[in-house]
Amino acid sequence: MASAQSSILGIPTSLLALSISAFGIGTTEFVIVGLLSTVANDLEISVSMAGLLVSLYAVGVAIGAPILTALTGKIPRKKLLVNVMLVFILGNILAALASNFYLLIFARIITGFSHGVFFSIGATTAANLVPEHKRATAISIMFAGLTIAIVSGVPLGTLIGQHYGWRATFIGVALLGIIGAVSSYILIPNNLPKPTPLKLKDQLRVIKNKSVLLVLTITALGYGGTFVTFTYLSPLLEGVTGFSQGMTSLLLLVYGIAIAIGNIIGGNVSNKKPGKALIIMFFLQACVLFLFYFTSPYKIPTIGTLFLMGILAFANVPALQLYIVKMAEKYVPGTEDVASALNIAAFNIGIAIGATIGGMTVESLLGIGATPWVGSILVLIGCFATLILYKKEKR
Repeated sequence: MASAQSSILGIPTSLLALSISAFGIGTTEFVIVGLLSTVANDLEISVSMAGLLVSLYAVGVAIGAPILTALTGKIPRKKLLVNVMLVFILGNILAALASNFYLLIFARIITGFSHGVFFSIGATTAANLVPEHKRATAISIMFAGLTIAIVSGVPLGTLIGQHYGWRATFIGVALLGIIGAVSSYILIPNNLPKPTPLKLKDQLRVIKNKSVLLVLTITALGYGGTFVTFTYLSPLLEGVTGFSQGMTSLLLLVYGIAIAIGNIIGGNVSNKKPGKALIIMFFLQACVLFLFYFTSPYKIPTIGTLFLMGILAFANVPALQLYIVKMAEKYVPGTEDVASALNIAAFNIGIAIGATIGGMTVESLLGIGATPWVGSILVLIGCFATLILYKKEKR
């Protein structure tokens, strides 16, 4: 705990190390959204094919969260965190050096593995770095790195990629990974509590429960619906709305700021009744996505709609995490950590589903302009599933 006592602006330096790593990981996950057109042009592939860089990364995370976390359960937390960041660095260097699309895909999947493991163990590590009454704050500080990545890392990485090539962006993210790995090695203490291994049989026990399984489905559908549009947001803003690449980078910054605001709002309104909050948020999210279909050809309305989309895009994340933990506590007590890890996988399965459906929409006669209303249907299905579970639990 000694390392945790040194602080910067009142924040323990060991938590800052985790937040720096989360910033790098968050940047590499979402920055590709702003670079799809650039990568597609450079590698001479379609935009929908480039969308696989989003969906297959998410598959890597979905595998990494529950399965690789279970397989690495006996490794000391500090050692595992540093090694995970080394894999992350390797993945981004491979991406920067990839000579063709298939090598780039391979590099993205490898990086996704590290993402899944990091966020599965990062929350419990953050909680162990501080006294009992500060655990929630510690976890929020770690996840702040992810939020900051969406606000600043993604638009900055997009801008670098547009001016110096997408490979430069991955080199920059690899440098962030090096800073995260060195910070973790120096600042995270060696005497963290020995982890309780995350067993695969416990995961099977969790997903056998119908209520928990329904929450995982809701996470994949409700969260994933946004990615039908978000994955192809840059090509849509440039091709349908008519914004320049520079303006698109600026709009990604606006979108990121809206996401940060939405996270705070979503957390505050979900504390008491996460199920009820999710129903409302999903319905509003579906409405705004449907509205975006009509506003996307016009620049000024698009900016307003985009901000509302950002507010609602990730606002459901705190509620979904809280909901899965509540269901685990109620039906399979003692497996809350397992349920949380599975929900991280469900988030990324949702991203993969959304990006895949978005790619199919782009390639179809509907075209890229139809991705908002297609995404709204997926979110509405998630909303309906939440309503079913909410009524069941109420009874």
